[in-house]
Amino acid sequence: MLVQLCLYIYCKCLWRFLKFSLRKITGKCELQRICYSRKPGAQRTLKIEASLKSSRSELLQSAVTSHIDDIEKTVDNIMQLKKINPDTNPQFGISLQACLLQIVGYRRLIAEVERLRRDQYDSENPHHEEMLLKLWTFLRPDVTLTGRISKQWCEIGFQGEDPKTDFRGMGMLGLCNLVFFAEHDNATARQVLFDSHQPKYRELTKEDIRFSFAIVGINITDLSYTLLVSGALKTHLYNVAPEAPSLFHFHKIFCYLMHQFHKFWIEEDPLDIMEFNRVREKFHKQIIKQLRNPDMTLCPRFAASENLMNL
Repeated sequence: MLVQLCLYIYCKCLWRFLKFSLRKITGKCELQRICYSRKPGAQRTLKIEASLKSSRSELLQSAVTSHIDDIEKTVDNIMQLKKINPDTNPQFGISLQACLLQIVGYRRLIAEVERLRRDQYDSENPHHEEMLLKLWTFLRPDVTLTGRISKQWCEIGFQGEDPKTDFRGMGMLGLCNLVFFAEHDNATARQVLFDSHQPKYRELTKEDIRFSFAIVGINITDLSYTLLVSGALKTHLYNVAPEAPSLFHFHKIFCYLMHQFHKFWIEEDPLDIMEFNRVREKFHKQIIKQLRNPDMTLCPRFAASENLMNL
């Protein structure tokens, strides 16, 4: 234990000596070297985030938890601390500000997603009820819902006559994701719903569906939430959001994961729904592996990433 501690202290001192030497040789601090040598997106922002967190300066450490409205002032304070002239280094301030917007925005997104997850479905809340009925309308526009409590809800993958009981784990976050998917990627959502009702083999009955659309959606919401809170989604979000990532980006990730899980489920060709957890875990590991690539974006259709080149 003592040997490990000594080795850790030695490595830490060596690293600080190397940083000090590089500062003297290049005339640039670590933050400058990162901004000038790394391309915008996850490659740059992840390095900036790690550098700020590992700094001995309270100002630099606290930068990652700044309020989003104070970021410009925080950048100015950092430049003063590091004795960086803004007139001769204008691009550094712009790049650092963009990185901080992403870092602080990611933390804010976690808080926003967490609030939705903790907000339990309330059948007495008109907004909640309106969203639930929207989901039906987007998925089954040609079929009239006979009543708020109805077995028809099973047709879009809920477990019983009242969907509110299925939202307990993910709260309103699960419903918001499903509504966004059904509204903004309607063709894909309805195709996934249609496929979920197709029997695996011709001799099976309609009751032998491949999976329950809504329940799978709530489960994939849980997967999306886990990826976000663990920090795994930083790679994707830092690459696609030129500034602060938002709830819109999270919903888009959910749509992508629903689409990809649908394809993955078909490729895996499980015997029945009892294999769902195995397939989900395998899918989760595949997504994690993809996100380890700092240049990875889960959703190729994001146009926002093009704006990163201007920062």
